[in-house]
Amino acid sequence: MKPEIISSEKIYNGKIFDISLDRIREGEIEYEREIVSHYGSAVIVPVYADETVALVKQYRHAAGKYLWEIPAGSLEKDENPEEGARRELEEEVGATAGNLELLSKFYVSPGFLSEKMFVFLATDLMETAQNLEADELIETEKFTFEQAFEMIRQNEIEDAKTIVGLILAGAKLGFNL
Repeated sequence: MKPEIISSEKIYNGKIFDISLDRIREGEIEYEREIVSHYGSAVIVPVYADETVALVKQYRHAAGKYLWEIPAGSLEKDENPEEGARRELEEEVGATAGNLELLSKFYVSPGFLSEKMFVFLATDLMETAQNLEADELIETEKFTFEQAFEMIRQNEIEDAKTIVGLILAGAKLGFNL
């Protein structure tokens, strides 16, 4: 039996996420939780015919530095994760995928955040053109899995979704960390 939500007060309404203060009763114990509500994210590991993978480098203000990541983006309300993945792949990398396979879905930090990430392997890629949003200042580069795995070992890739995505896609394609 799930705990009872006694009350939920929205304390912040944002562009990408909202924050609520929830009061919860579990048995005889009552407690509060601050919850960040997010519609989820589509995450893509784009692998080209030559078995290279596209990574994007962009400034992440919360980390205070530029990070190498696999392409990803927030889903719109009620958006199908596969549709979001196709949209983000073309926006950030400038490619469409003939094949898109769901590798995993996971909660980013379920102690306070509702965001679920959907990780896709994108293959049979056809290059188109990037369609970046105004605030997306990114550099795109292709790496072999061996190079990407070495970047993980050397802490040059520090983003969790990227590490998870590369390991899962690499294992699927026969490349191991």
